[in-house]
Amino acid sequence: MKGYVDLYVLPLPKKNLSAYRKIAQQFGEIIEDHGALEYREWVADDLKAKGMTPFTSKIKLKPGEVLISSVVEFHSKSHRNQVNKKAMNDPRMKALMEEKPLFDMKRMLYGGFSTIVKMGANDEERKSKGKK
Repeated sequence: MKGYVDLYVLPLPKKNLSAYRKIAQQFGEIIEDHGALEYREWVADDLKAKGMTPFTSKIKLKPGEVLISSVVEFHSKSHRNQVNKKAMNDPRMKALMEEKPLFDMKRMLYGGFSTIVKMGANDEERKSKGKK
C-alpha cells in the first residue's frame, strides 16, 4: 500500500494558540501548493486514557501549555522529500522560518511513517465489494 505521512507532536503555550493557528495555516498552504495531499492539525483535549501511555509521558506539558499534533500526507517517502525540498525553497517558507518560534522545537516529536492501512468514508474498494 502506498502512502506516507509526517507526524508532529509539540507543546505550545496556550497564549500562542491563535498566532500558531495562523502560521500553521500558512505552512499548510505552502506545503499543499508544492504537492502535499493533505495537512491537518489538532489540539489535544483528552490526554488521560486509562491503561495506555499518554503523549504527556514523553512531552511534559508545563502550566499553560497545550499539546498540538499535525499530519502531512504524501504519496510516498520520495514524494515527501520532493515536496519538502520545494517548500523549503519557497520565499513564503523562508519568511516563516525567520519568525520567532512560538514553541520549543527541541521538545517536539517528529517521525515519517509508511502507510500500512488506509480506510475512509470514500473507500472505493469497500464500496465495490458492496460493504458500507
